[in-house]
Amino acid sequence: MSTHLSWQAKEATVGELAERAGVATSALRFYEREGLIHSRRTSGNQRRYSRDTLRRVAFIRASQRLGMPLAAIRSALALLPDNRTPTREDWARVSECWREDLNQRIKLMTQLRDHLTECIGCGCLSLSHCALANPYDKLGEEGPGARSLARPRCDGDD
Repeated sequence: MSTHLSWQAKEATVGELAERAGVATSALRFYEREGLIHSRRTSGNQRRYSRDTLRRVAFIRASQRLGMPLAAIRSALALLPDNRTPTREDWARVSECWREDLNQRIKLMTQLRDHLTECIGCGCLSLSHCALANPYDKLGEEGPGARSLARPRCDGDD
């Protein structure tokens, strides 16, 4: 059975919101339990979400796809007003709060992409490169994991 969220509707049922947002109803209940979205209850104890919850769910999904932890998503959403639909300026404030973190993530992903075929300090000890970049597995002394990704690279580093 298909439910449809009318463009005129000020509120949505859990099914309407889930269908329109492209998520499972269980995801909405999870987001609510985690304090990411809110609903009101009808006299029959059914959830009703304000229409602007659709944008919040879209933000949550996009943030999750970028690997943002739920705590960071919750903190960002806490910057938005609860008593009205967030404005462009409200969303800009959220965006600015994440700018540096996103730039750092982009830098790390670019570094990973550009150097994926090389040793990244993971202890792979490839014969062609690690003997030069990580002789005697010195990076292993710094700790486990991809040590070269954990530290910033200079533009001239190869």
